[in-house]
Amino acid sequence: MSDSRSSSRLVVDVLLYVAARLALVAAIAAVIVGVAHLLGLREFPIVVAVLFAIVIALPLGMWLLAPLRNRATASIAAVDERRRRDREQLQARLRGEEPPPSGDGT
Repeated sequence: MSDSRSSSRLVVDVLLYVAARLALVAAIAAVIVGVAHLLGLREFPIVVAVLFAIVIALPLGMWLLAPLRNRATASIAAVDERRRRDREQLQARLRGEEPPPSGDGT
């Protein structure tokens, strides 16, 4: 049960982080287009605004979205640790040895 829960949490955390990054790019692009309209540029290319927004959102997202990124990284580390532990147990059983304790009470 814990394995599926940690995997689903990983998916949720990563999707939330990706959605936040995309929302940040969309918000910055909207601000760029809005400022262009205020300056009288009514036909400002959306592609240019999105490209500038991506460049601006890269460093800004590292700072603003740090809690989400840390949560996603922790979820990835937990799943990676579980996989490593499972692989070690499988290799020990294949060698005919007593597998190392799982550490999760099983």
